Amino acid sequence: MAEFILHHYDTSPFSEKPRLLFGLYGLAWRSVFQPTIMPKPDLTPLTGGYRRIPVMQVGADIYCDTQVIMAEIAARAGKDLAAGGAWAINLWADRLFFGATVPIIFGEIEVPQAFRDDREKLSGRPFDAAAMKAAGQVMRGQWRAMAGWIDAAVAAAPYLGGDAPTLADVAAYMNFWFLKSFAPSAYAPLMAGLDAAEAWTVRVAAIGHGRRSEMTPAEALAMARTATPAPYDRHDHADPLGVSPGAKVAVAADDYGRDPIAGTLVAANASRIVIAREDPAVGALHVHFPRAGYIVTSA
Repeated sequence: MAEFILHHYDTSPFSEKPRLLFGLYGLAWRSVFQPTIMPKPDLTPLTGGYRRIPVMQVGADIYCDTQVIMAEIAARAGKDLAAGGAWAINLWADRLFFGATVPIIFGEIEVPQAFRDDREKLSGRPFDAAAMKAAGQVMRGQWRAMAGWIDAAVAAAPYLGGDAPTLADVAAYMNFWFLKSFAPSAYAPLMAGLDAAEAWTVRVAAIGHGRRSEMTPAEALAMARTATPAPYDRHDHADPLGVSPGAKVAVAADDYGRDPIAGTLVAANASRIVIAREDPAVGALHVHFPRAGYIVTSA
């Protein structure tokens, strides 16, 4: 099996999901540190400008967004990751639940100006600390309501899917991990009485992160430069995009970090879009994006 290379930083909430998946499957993986803010000179040659974290690399194949990262980890490990319902939980956790978690945290901590400036560029909206604090107060009720759903779900079984952890647990846990890590004084009262959910977080954390070893960004770029993208021929000719492999397209997230990534279509189907691109620093690459949450246009 080719090496999994995860470009991340330790405090990244979204990176906690693939790290746990490596643990769930007992996999070895290489850890490449990337900065929390731009510039990211050792990442953009791989992604063509996509700047969100994490990004996974396997040779000259680059996987953007945890949705496609986790699907690829499972496929390469020969595992049945989840039924469709768990993917819906994943998207809910990424958007609605995370949308409640962020203002609570940023309303509690002092955010450096450089980070504020970077996130303004990423989101396209002002980073208003006072507004964030006010929103954090409002969102506490929503956060506790959603945590209550998890509490009810794990009251009768150890995990969201039953007796064994699945994608649903990994996805939902991210928000508990993020809030407890950065705003424990807010986390404790919001979890009061949610004993089943609290016990569940302990079980999920115990999954661990698999077998991690460090790799430098230069080593990761060198690996991409000497590798060849794997063939990917799963194009759906009935895809509503209406274009064929070889067409020039651009892919962009539909929520934030909307910088379009241009390339040549390799394949499009219900789960992902794959484009080919070249960079002088690394040569030919295939860049993979999930279909849900991303917009594809003709370039």
